Amino acid sequence: MARFTVAAVLILALVAMVSATVYFEETFDGSYADRWVNSNNKGAEAGAWSHSAGRFFRDPDQDKGIQTTTDYRFYQTSAVFPEFSNEGETLVLQFSVKHEQNLDCGGGYIKLLPAGFDQEDFSGDTPYNVMFGPDICGTGTRRIHAILNHDGENYLINEDIPCETDTYTHVYTFILNADQTFKILVDNQVKKEGKIEDSWDILAPSHIRDPSESKPEDWVDQKTIDDPEAVKPEGYDDITAFLSDPEATEPEDWDTELDGEWEAPQIRNPEYKGPWRAPQIPNPAYVGEWEHPLIENPDYQPNSELYKFESNAGVGIEIWQVKAGSLFDNILVTNDVELASERAEEAILRTEAEREQQQEETAQRAAREAEERARLEEEFAEEDDEEEEEDSHNHTHDEL
Repeated sequence: MARFTVAAVLILALVAMVSATVYFEETFDGSYADRWVNSNNKGAEAGAWSHSAGRFFRDPDQDKGIQTTTDYRFYQTSAVFPEFSNEGETLVLQFSVKHEQNLDCGGGYIKLLPAGFDQEDFSGDTPYNVMFGPDICGTGTRRIHAILNHDGENYLINEDIPCETDTYTHVYTFILNADQTFKILVDNQVKKEGKIEDSWDILAPSHIRDPSESKPEDWVDQKTIDDPEAVKPEGYDDITAFLSDPEATEPEDWDTELDGEWEAPQIRNPEYKGPWRAPQIPNPAYVGEWEHPLIENPDYQPNSELYKFESNAGVGIEIWQVKAGSLFDNILVTNDVELASERAEEAILRTEAEREQQQEETAQRAAREAEERARLEEEFAEEDDEEEEEDSHNHTHDEL
């Protein structure tokens, strides 16, 4: 019986291994240019990519990715892989990006593409299945884009998910499950999860307000009312908003004939409380907020395949950047969530090394600046001493 149990476990493990598939993985080694095609769509407006680990890294070779190099340029590049459908299985799209330039306006997302697109003309007009990743522009746009295509229409997730805005490597993961649920993770931490149907307005709502119902005219939803027993204090309206400054005095040089009658300047009256209003008390007739009854939406059509894309065959980066310097790496398309998590953890290790190197550089720069300030202060002090010595010499000579 024990042998049977062990065998069953081994069989299940083997099935899991067989079903786990990596459809595409790119770490941008020395042969990456054989797999990637730069688009000619933008012509002279296209920016060039560099194969680089950036200024800060853990390993100068293993941490290489492709990095944008020129400000105010479009960047459009793509790679293809054997076509597959994610029907009945999980789809994971994952990559890392670091904005060493302290990105102020530009995209940092990638696209999952169907088969048949023209790589040399890849552009913003090229149809895609998924667009995912950070987008930053000023302080108003700092979010993770998560766009799904359905029947030729692109649908953006219906809430803002903040993205990382520092200069270190971060891993973005988008998981679509066959049970119609999803997860969005940053550095292996879940930032948003739920049902696809609830977070994208792809389908008509399942329930709508009953058009035959409306709030009764006698419905009382006012929580408070004026106290009917309150009485305005006697003399309340005699208190003015401003009064003459009692401490002000007429200037000695005031000329009544030229300047007219002097009047003390006005100041706010601390006793003034504004127009009188009766205090509020709980409304005894209040029955609560009226809720519009819902009914099933006759236009709602359930769809159990919102997660599915029949054709997945390429990944692409198609962005505009005002300030260049973003470095893309570790692109993964798979159905294996555990593998994606492991790959993310490996990439996250870069962040600490990058942070330490940047802090060291900052400390060295501060030390150099302090040294330069001390040197200049010493030079100025020596010059002052020389001037004082010369002034003393001249003073002595004048006395003689």
